[in-house]
Amino acid sequence: MDLWQLHIFVSVVEQKSFSRASEQIHLSQPTVSTHIKELEAHFQCRLLDRLGKVTEPTRAGAILYDYAKRMLDLKQETQSAMQDFLGQTRGQLLIGGSTIPAGYILPRMMGAFKNAFPDVSILMTVGDTGQITRAVKEGELELGVVGAKTSDPDIVQEKLVEDEMKLVIPSSHEWADRESVSCKALLAQPLIAREQGSGTWKTVIAGMEKAGVDVSRLKPAVTMGNCVSVIQGILNNVGISIISTIAVADELDRGRLHALSVEDLDLSRNFYLTLARKRTRSPICTKFIHFLKDQISA
Repeated sequence: MDLWQLHIFVSVVEQKSFSRASEQIHLSQPTVSTHIKELEAHFQCRLLDRLGKVTEPTRAGAILYDYAKRMLDLKQETQSAMQDFLGQTRGQLLIGGSTIPAGYILPRMMGAFKNAFPDVSILMTVGDTGQITRAVKEGELELGVVGAKTSDPDIVQEKLVEDEMKLVIPSSHEWADRESVSCKALLAQPLIAREQGSGTWKTVIAGMEKAGVDVSRLKPAVTMGNCVSVIQGILNNVGISIISTIAVADELDRGRLHALSVEDLDLSRNFYLTLARKRTRSPICTKFIHFLKDQISA
């Protein structure tokens, strides 16, 4: 058994296919199969089952997968630590963000960080708050920036950026000359909701419940899976929505959209730096966290 064989095994498990794994790691399929057979011979048990077109780990394979991931992560951490000691900040950083951070906050930070550390490769995953938090917990990402807090004890979060949400409407809307509207009036309008798991939508619902609004009366006209779609829906008169002013800053400046406050509704929120409590952070991740905080506080 060696780390290269474990790398191949992990790839097969994650790709659920010998052929896709071979493409990912640039080996022939027979070579991949040979390495897996050598691992199975070493442990004297079957590690993978081929179930038609899908390959799944056996119970023994599932145990090995967990340990293999930890060993491969430790290998990467070791390389990063030694390079950092030698003054060579290089390697790969896996980060994630929910819609607003990934679209409007992290790219700016990533560009500045890359200028400071050109030998670092950054891979960013975009998902809703729940998806990013789970990926951080499972070690698929080193850090995330999301728009809602979690109660998961394995996750630690820290306030990073303040955000303000408002009711956003087309400039041609009948409310375009107003600065605010009531919650009751809002309930009578066609509303564009965000998908379940969205930090934005969780904040909206929590704010309404705190204001005493019966959220069961909230009947969205349509639900959309990302902020870009919501903005396009508003521009094309599908409905109106409560979204981050960070996301619509350009459209507000151009006068295509108009933002209003909702009376008695607290729509302030934060974006949170999200980390796995029990996972060791790589030197590159630690540097990126310090960089984020310095850039935001500057």
